[in-house]
Amino acid sequence: MSKISLIIQREYLTRIRKKSFIIMSVLGPLIFAAYVLIPMYFATLEDKEEKTMVVIDDSKLFTEYGPEGPEFVIAGTEYLKFQVVEGVPIETFREGFDESGYYGILFIPSNILASESSLIYSTKQTSIEISEYLEHSMDSEIEHLKLAQHEIEDIERILAEVETSINVRNIKWTKDGKTQESNTGVIMGIGYLGGMMIFFFIFFFGSQVMRGVIEEKVSRIIEVIVSSVKPFQLMMGKIIGVGLTGLTQFLIWMILSAVLITGLKMAFFPELNRTPTEQVVASDLFEQGAGDQGTGIQGIVTPSEEIPEVGDLDMAQEIFASLKSINAGVMIGAFLFFFIFGYLLYAAMFAVIGSAVDNETDTQQLIFPVILPLILGMYVMISAISNPDNSLAFWFSIIPFTSPVVMMVRIPFGVPWWQVALSASLLVGTFLGMTWVAGKAYRTGILMYGKKASYKEIWKWLRYSS
Repeated sequence: MSKISLIIQREYLTRIRKKSFIIMSVLGPLIFAAYVLIPMYFATLEDKEEKTMVVIDDSKLFTEYGPEGPEFVIAGTEYLKFQVVEGVPIETFREGFDESGYYGILFIPSNILASESSLIYSTKQTSIEISEYLEHSMDSEIEHLKLAQHEIEDIERILAEVETSINVRNIKWTKDGKTQESNTGVIMGIGYLGGMMIFFFIFFFGSQVMRGVIEEKVSRIIEVIVSSVKPFQLMMGKIIGVGLTGLTQFLIWMILSAVLITGLKMAFFPELNRTPTEQVVASDLFEQGAGDQGTGIQGIVTPSEEIPEVGDLDMAQEIFASLKSINAGVMIGAFLFFFIFGYLLYAAMFAVIGSAVDNETDTQQLIFPVILPLILGMYVMISAISNPDNSLAFWFSIIPFTSPVVMMVRIPFGVPWWQVALSASLLVGTFLGMTWVAGKAYRTGILMYGKKASYKEIWKWLRYSS
């Protein structure tokens, strides 16, 4: 067995036998699911604390007068009540407001139609739910008032009749002449998840390479090791061994996630197991026009029996149907490729940093320039989610130091093969070049002690002859 293979075996077996690896491999999918679902759950929780808001309506547009006195025309909610007061200046409420028990003061100026602005006074920040509720309700009331000025009768009935909600559904034409329905939000989520996981794996496992080098250097074990193997062999063995650990953990997560998703699907969405994915031949889309159905509008119509009505699909069904439209083989293959070579590229640089310092504290001054491209890639990834074909997303998906993150966002939307090939070729080529450079610096750095290294010092190491 070669010396590199022995080092790989040692690094791999040492890490997968750790309790932390076993625990994270099992709990990883659950922790990630909790990380996503718990904030969503908390976001849906309603504030059940009863609040009373004082209304001072100088415009008189939102006040009705009845037997019980003035009332706010906007209906309150179960936990939000309104109390109209008249003839009382706002300043009267300033002193002792916290003891009054009121949530806030809604002031509607007399020129509300011109200024289109109202004010809320309070000693605390008003919640977004209350602000949006008031804005929407006041907008609707003013719209009704403006329509009434045009002497339109039965405004409520007319508004109900003209109210329309159009759902834009995405139908993809496949190369084999079929159609698949997809959801842009789901595609964006898959791309974002892939990019985030690439970033996380590269940074996490690259840091493990750096820490491993520092530990062996500080304990002087590395001096014994390099007496038997070449420094380059040691560096490559560490990088590949830690990378295999990451791949193992990723595969375990994939298997457990698939089991978890299947279990949740069967438990909470059993109807999805009986509904096949709707696919129709593309030519069928052109068989009949809307004019044949008497609508008077000529165009492309998909027969109703082939594509389900909007009401037939709830959100969960739409998400699962969209997941089926994604080529899982392409996504997993792309993820593995960009993770492996992105990791190898950055792990080589992390190994150099580890060899250049005597403790982890000293890495701070050297590590930022290394991870800066990854951070930039994260920012571009967020932009690429909204517009995956713009020039910024294109170039950052080609540049090797950012392509592992940005390209993973673009692939679910569909990327021309030549762009993927170009990105992959440059990534592999840059990895090979960086490995050669890192090997020269690593060879010198692992035997340097007691001297704080800088990038100027590392540059000198690169110029040393073999």
